[in-house]
Amino acid sequence: MRLNEISFTDAKPVEGYGQGFFRIGGEVFHGPVIAGPKGTVPWRGYDDRDPLLALKGEIDVLFVGTGSEITHLPTDLRDLLEEAGLGVEVMASPAACRTYNVLLSEGRRIALALLPV
Repeated sequence: MRLNEISFTDAKPVEGYGQGFFRIGGEVFHGPVIAGPKGTVPWRGYDDRDPLLALKGEIDVLFVGTGSEITHLPTDLRDLLEEAGLGVEVMASPAACRTYNVLLSEGRRIALALLPV
């Protein structure tokens, strides 16, 4: 059996989450965040579009965690992201965290925008 060490570089895995926070790469972030190839940064939510558009060309898929339950993205936001060439997958934040970690370990070009549970 061949084993390969996984290097997360600046993209760190989600290690945990709870009421209003996420633990990503050993650091605790309160409130919404974006995690991706350049690290993790605070996010101001759906109206804060520039950091999401800055991911253009760096990722193939953006996972959006909508909190404790899945909800629809605002249509204009989804259209804007898709026009920028970003694939968008919407799910509840816990599922988005798990999916992100699995695909990150495979070396995929992904990012995560999370609203807290």
